[in-house]
Amino acid sequence: MTPPMDTLPEFGLLAAHGRFDYSPIHRRHDYHWPQGARLAVYLGFNLEHFAFGSGLGARLGASFAEPDILNYAWREYGNRVGAWRCLELFDALCLPAGVIANTAILDHCPDLIAACVARGDELIAHGHTNAEHQGAYPEATERALLAHCAGRFEDMAGVRPTGWLSPWIAESQLTPDLLAETGYRYTLNWCHDDQPTQLRTRGGTPLWAIPYPQEVNDIPMIVARHMDGKDFAQLIIDNFDEMLEQSRRQPLVMGIALHPYLVGQPYRLRHLRRALAHIAGHRDSGQVWFTTPGAICAHTDTLIQETRA
Repeated sequence: MTPPMDTLPEFGLLAAHGRFDYSPIHRRHDYHWPQGARLAVYLGFNLEHFAFGSGLGARLGASFAEPDILNYAWREYGNRVGAWRCLELFDALCLPAGVIANTAILDHCPDLIAACVARGDELIAHGHTNAEHQGAYPEATERALLAHCAGRFEDMAGVRPTGWLSPWIAESQLTPDLLAETGYRYTLNWCHDDQPTQLRTRGGTPLWAIPYPQEVNDIPMIVARHMDGKDFAQLIIDNFDEMLEQSRRQPLVMGIALHPYLVGQPYRLRHLRRALAHIAGHRDSGQVWFTTPGAICAHTDTLIQETRA
């Protein structure tokens, strides 16, 4: 029996973020990356430090109580050994990196950040520590965090970071607004597209969302889905080959998200070397731009200015 019409639920528009409109990729304006390239590729190299005995953190094995020696020490391997092996690999292949770093790293192992700065890598703010997330912070606390991270890296490297990635991709309702208001030009928090997207903010200052991968990313693939190192390397190669083919139709961005306590382990590093060597082998093709998220943001800004001129 059909219920009376006045008892039926109403089906209307769902709650929305209001930051950007829907846009199918095949209906967009065409453009090129520098030197006519079609695929922009960057390494998102995550350098993280965790509180001992408390807080969040990826886990290799079971955690029964704090202090969690096993998982803390496993993550710390990345800062002591894995990151240095990865930097050697990036050097060997002449690949730049977007270094996504906690400011706690500056207190814990400043030599690591100094080595990245010496390479010419971009520093991208990644909160103070990945033992915490900002999603539930009050507005004033979150604003203070964003300003603190920008200031610490500017003091250390002489350059204020223009990009942000939240620990655990956590956002409050105001995070994009606060990022724009504290001087950031882009965020890596949104994984909704293969091209940069301009986000609306309450003050009217646009904030770019630069594509950051949640599939070509060792945390969800290796930790959550238990993917083997050789399979993750093949995932990188397959994703690159497919996006290179797709980029004939539209300019695209491919990020590769790496954490040295995972891919810096020797047996995984060997497979990562194979994947990155495959990608680097296309350097002279004219189709690929090896870059950083900040350079992608800057180039996209230039394209917008040229369109308005």
